[in-house]
Amino acid sequence: MSLFGAINTAISGLTAQSASFGNISEDVANSQTTGFKRVDTSFIDYLTTSTATDNEPGAVVAQPDYVNNVQGAVTQTDNPLGMAIAGQGFFAVSQPTGEANGVVTYNPQQFYTRDGDFTMNDSGYLVNSAGQYLNGWTVDPTTGVADQNALVPIQVSQSTYNPVATSNVTLAANLPATPTSGTATTASPLSSQITVYDSLGTAHTVTLNWTQNADNDWNVQISVPDSTTGTTDAGTADVQFGATSGNAVPEGTIGQVAASTTDPGTITTSGYTAGQGATLQFTTNFGSGSQTIQLNLGTYGGTNGVTQYAGSSYSLLGLTQDGVPPGSFSGVTTQANGNVVVNYNNGQTRTIAQIPVVTFNAPDSLQSQNGQSFTATPASGSPLAEAASTNGAGNLVVGSIEGSNVDIATEFSNLIVAQQAYSSNAKVVTTADQMLQATLQMIT
Repeated sequence: MSLFGAINTAISGLTAQSASFGNISEDVANSQTTGFKRVDTSFIDYLTTSTATDNEPGAVVAQPDYVNNVQGAVTQTDNPLGMAIAGQGFFAVSQPTGEANGVVTYNPQQFYTRDGDFTMNDSGYLVNSAGQYLNGWTVDPTTGVADQNALVPIQVSQSTYNPVATSNVTLAANLPATPTSGTATTASPLSSQITVYDSLGTAHTVTLNWTQNADNDWNVQISVPDSTTGTTDAGTADVQFGATSGNAVPEGTIGQVAASTTDPGTITTSGYTAGQGATLQFTTNFGSGSQTIQLNLGTYGGTNGVTQYAGSSYSLLGLTQDGVPPGSFSGVTTQANGNVVVNYNNGQTRTIAQIPVVTFNAPDSLQSQNGQSFTATPASGSPLAEAASTNGAGNLVVGSIEGSNVDIATEFSNLIVAQQAYSSNAKVVTTADQMLQATLQMIT
């Protein structure tokens, strides 16, 4: 066996253990880095000569062993935009390169990360602590459908939520079969009030005055105090309960809604079809243009709207309307399905994007980049963007972050082994050097 070969082998051991020590050092340094994935070390033996009768010393090399598919600890955070992935997958992010004409420019290469400590920057973009911009699918504001054909940086607009004029009101209530004496009359009707909005988002009150004409026959008069049409009376309709004109419906449920003979002409009503909606419409003007409002009273023969059952007083069970006052931006949140939702101070919300989870066939073969991020390689396979919790993609845990997957106890154990291995290789070098000195002394 060659002494020089032994020295070369030991030096390769020193080099390999140095590389291992470097990986350990990196892991320990990043033990508290959000979303960091540790790097282990694999040692590989390279032979020179190895036969049944002859074995010459070879060399050892160290190669990094990336551990990207091992989960780090998921912990809660007070950051409402913080997100962690429980299971497989990565966030898609863009790396900014600067600005052009006031618009952020990005590296054309797609990056991936588990660093989910996102916050909103001054331009409305969701950015993590490494400065990477979160990518997602844009959501059509009309259909609510995400465009899964492209991933783009998510930008939150802080514009005002435009008002919506009321066009539909849904009422659920019970009219008493035996009203208290002196009530439910023309002089003292049973009244209920509805708040509606005009096209400018101003709230107005509409009053429904209910008068009982007979046991199963009621009259409803619609009063609009803020009307600019010259009259506050928006119209009158008859609402009959139980079987009417051959319409076999249960007692206490609506059997017919018809314009009253005293109606001033602004009310239109629905025809009778069992199981269909019982509605009436009226038109008014609050000063910002003509506005038609449909009042939904439930279904003919159904118990899901206005009914006439036992009782002596009017009982409101539910009231909704589709008008919206103007609203200002109040914040943005993320949901477990990946939706990015903008909240407004008028109680409205709007989904602007959906965050997918990107998976790879071989995540440990991704190329490491700065900022706890990765890029795809031929060995990792192509990225596959999926909605969270589908087709093997991990779950999104909102209000949380994933910590480093480094285990300090394991790293310290590896550190001791690397130190001893390095010292042993160094001892081989010094011993081989002493043997060479002895050989030289034999010559002299």
